[in-house]
Amino acid sequence: MFRLVGVPVLTLFAAASVWGQQPDAQQRAPIDLTGYWVSVVTEDWRWRMITPPPGDYASMPMTPAAREVADRWDREADARDGNACRPYGAGGIMRVPTRLRVSWLDPDTLQVETDAGTQTRQFHFADFEPVAEPDWQGNSVAEWELTGGRGGVTGGNLKVVTTGFRAGYLRWNGVPYSEQAVVTEYFDRYGAFGQEWITVTTVVEDPLYFTEPVIVTSDFRREADGSAWNPTPCVTDPPVIGTAN
Repeated sequence: MFRLVGVPVLTLFAAASVWGQQPDAQQRAPIDLTGYWVSVVTEDWRWRMITPPPGDYASMPMTPAAREVADRWDREADARDGNACRPYGAGGIMRVPTRLRVSWLDPDTLQVETDAGTQTRQFHFADFEPVAEPDWQGNSVAEWELTGGRGGVTGGNLKVVTTGFRAGYLRWNGVPYSEQAVVTEYFDRYGAFGQEWITVTTVVEDPLYFTEPVIVTSDFRREADGSAWNPTPCVTDPPVIGTAN
């Protein structure tokens, strides 16, 4: 996708510098990610918009242990046992057709909500209290990268590293990631074709289930408002949310 990059705000530190105060994460932000965004599925449509058939693991560098887990995938059992949210965990949520609502929970915590599955992620730029027990979204440590984003995008980007989550799926047909996985994400904002976009690059490292890191990108287009925002529960098939091309 061709990208036209906006000019970042360069006066982030002026107010906080008075009297020696250190600027918080919101003041340091080189890009503004807040607002409503919708998935635009331009790649891997058959694995994101429909449930692949059992055994469709194409392009996934799975270990024998991962194949053993995936071969036992049972959609009905997931629903019955309260595990319908497995595709909505930190490792896979950005691939789910969904809308995002991004806001600042406080000056050092960026909150990302999804209407698909009604998930809430919190990206912490300062010290925080980790979750006591693993949940679907885990613990996310965030930082601004001010020297440039993915793929030559300038002006900075958001980097998030997430651990401490429950095991989940990278695909709807049971391709797993484990609780020992590390999920690293890069959020880039840019303008193209008269619209505003976010591309999320997700890197899942899990030596238990993958022989190499799994790297994917997911695109989101800004929406004018929250009129289409529609929180729904986790389901075991991809939700009919977002747009597909």
